[in-house]
Parts: sequence; structure tokens; C-alpha cells
Amino acid sequence: MSKRIYFLLVIHLAFLLCLNTHSSACTTAIISGKGTPDGRSLLFKHRDSGFEQNRLMYFTDGTYPFIGLVNSEDMIGKEVWAGANSAGFAIMNSASYNLNTSDTTLLKDQEGIIMKEALRSCATLKDFEELLRTWPKPMGVEANFGVIDADGGAAYYETTNFSFIKIDANDPVLAPFGYLIRTNYSFSGTDDDGYGYIRYLTAEELFYQAAAENKLTYQFLLQDVSRSLKHSLLNVDLEVLPLLPAKKDHFIGFQDYIPRNSSVTTMVVQGIKKEESPDFTTIWTLLGFPLCSVVIPTWAAGGDKLPKMLISDDSGNAPLCQRSLELKKKCFPINRGSGYKYINLSALLNAEGEGIMQKLLPVEQSVIQLTETNLNRWRREGMSKTEIQSFYKQVSQLLYQQDQILPGL
Repeated sequence: MSKRIYFLLVIHLAFLLCLNTHSSACTTAIISGKGTPDGRSLLFKHRDSGFEQNRLMYFTDGTYPFIGLVNSEDMIGKEVWAGANSAGFAIMNSASYNLNTSDTTLLKDQEGIIMKEALRSCATLKDFEELLRTWPKPMGVEANFGVIDADGGAAYYETTNFSFIKIDANDPVLAPFGYLIRTNYSFSGTDDDGYGYIRYLTAEELFYQAAAENKLTYQFLLQDVSRSLKHSLLNVDLEVLPLLPAKKDHFIGFQDYIPRNSSVTTMVVQGIKKEESPDFTTIWTLLGFPLCSVVIPTWAAGGDKLPKMLISDDSGNAPLCQRSLELKKKCFPINRGSGYKYINLSALLNAEGEGIMQKLLPVEQSVIQLTETNLNRWRREGMSKTEIQSFYKQVSQLLYQQDQILPGL
């Protein structure tokens, strides 16, 4: 191999690694029960990734059955990027880029493998801590793992190749309002390294206001945070412009918002109160581009027959994710050059009320209302696999009726 070809290969590899760094960013949070109106803890992951096609999988190969978010091309579910199991244990992560700054370890990107094993074998935060302690070193990770359990535990684990630091959301000194937020740096890492500082501040402003109003709910996370069009550095909110743009194309620079071109899925896990069964642990998933999708709830207690729109079809992709990505193209129609940095805001929101978000929100509210009605009854009378499966069919029928908005489901 000539020196010139070798040099070009090295440059190409560095370019790919750079792409991966910027596309593997996430905005995440955990909220303890003391911070939520109903006393149920919450786990939030707004996922950014180079893998646009995401789907859910149901796993039964461990101590606890669980539902996990996977890349669609990962046919066997080798890696899981967020999920919850039948014991009420839930986990997610955000990549951190300021923990292993002086570490020369070559093993990397094992976060999805560790999270899958945690869902297979852990029921509590203590179980997860033991997993991290006993996992072969170096672990090949640089991450903020967020975890909640059925006992009310809620904590982040800022984890390097060789160790971890626990930040407890139930500690009033560390989390006076019951919540913690992490983007793509760790508080225990190297100062000013990493990514997501602007996104962190945007999220912090949203959370602080919601906490003051006692509105730290799963709806807040899904609709107000994951779809926030606020930008903390620019001090703008695209959703409350003096006049929404007309339906005619209206492009806006779209960088360092919580939702971005690289956003691929949002998952919120709603935990339980101590007297409730772990069966009630609810997994709310916005599959696909969050600004162009509708949330669907699932439960590990419902068994392996998940809603068809959330799992792979003959193409290997989930129908809801596929349709969401088709709608996303209307938001980012420019493919050449830096076009991906600019969003057609009028495709999302417009003065005529015909934007994608404006059309999808009433559909989503119908799903949430149907879910709340069933959950309230199940919490009084008990839930069963049969009733959950019946609920999935109801939600599917509800969405199938929206063919003009979500055709192809």
C-alpha cells in the first residue's frame, strides 16, 4: 500500500469517526418520584444517532423479559439503546465525550451491549452497580447511564472504561428538585470538553419552569422537551414566533436545538409507585423523527406481540419509523451541501394550522387519552396480557384511521 493511499484511508476513517461523534449525541434526563406529580419516576432519552431506522424488540433470553430499542439493521438485537424489563428496571444512556480523554484503550462503543445485559439481569440500581463492578475491564464505554427501578431508585452513572460515579436523583443536595439532566458530557469529566452544552441549558430552563409548576410528567418530556423549538443561546422559540409562517417554504437554521436532523427516537419510561406491580411500568415511544411521529405505549407485561407499527416488517424496518422519516423529508428537503442544517419550519408549523406537528398532535392526544383511561382502570382492577394485547389493537385501529396523515401504517 502506498503512503498516499494509506494517508487517504486514515483521513477517511477520521472523517467517519467525526461523523459518528456528532450523530451519537442525545439529550437525557431522570426524574425521581419526589419530582413528579404522581410520585412515579421517569426516565427520558431523546436519541440522536446515525442510525435513522429504529424499532422495538421483545427479549426473553435473560432472567427478566424486556422491551428494548434497537437499530433496525441489528437483526438479532445485539445492542439495546433504551428499554425496561418485567421487574420495573429501566435504563438508557447518553454518550459522553469528556471522561476517557487521556485513555488509550482501543475497545469502544460497548454501551448497547452493557445495557442489554442490564435489562436481561438487573432488577435494581444495586444490581446494575454490581454489573458495572464485575464487568471485564476495560469496559469499552464512555457514557452517562440513566437508571430507574421499581423501588423508586433513580440515578445516573458517569462511567469510564474502568470506573463509575453515581449521581442520585433522590439526593436533595445533588438534585434539589428531583431531576437530573445529561447531554454529551459528564459533570465528573474534563471541563469544557464534550458536546451538548447549549442543549443542556435549554433542557434545564424547561425543567426548572416545569418543576416550579409541578408539571414534570411524561407528557412534558414527550411534547415539551423532545419537541422543544427553543434555543437557549439564541434566546428564541420558533413555536411562538409573532406570526407563524405561511404554508410556503420558510427555512430556519436548525442547529443545537434538542430535536435535530439527527434525532431518531424518543423513549420515556414511566415507573411505578412502591405499592404497584412492576407490570405497570409504561414505555412511551416516539419512534422515528420525534417532530413527525406519534407516541405509542408498550408494557413488558404484554408479552412478545408488540404493536406491528413498532416492530420490523418485511423490509426489516418499523412502519411508524418509516412513515415518520418520510414526513421528515418534508422538513429537510435540501440534501446537498449543508442543507441538513436548515429546517422548513412551515412544514412543521404554519399559520394555516396544517403543519405536520399541528396535524399529529390531536392524533397523539387521542392515544394518550385512550392509554390513561385504560391505565386508570388497570390500576384499580389489575392488568393482564390479554387486555394489553386488546389495547394494542385499539391503538392500531385508531392510527390506521389517520391514513391521510400517517399513510402506510
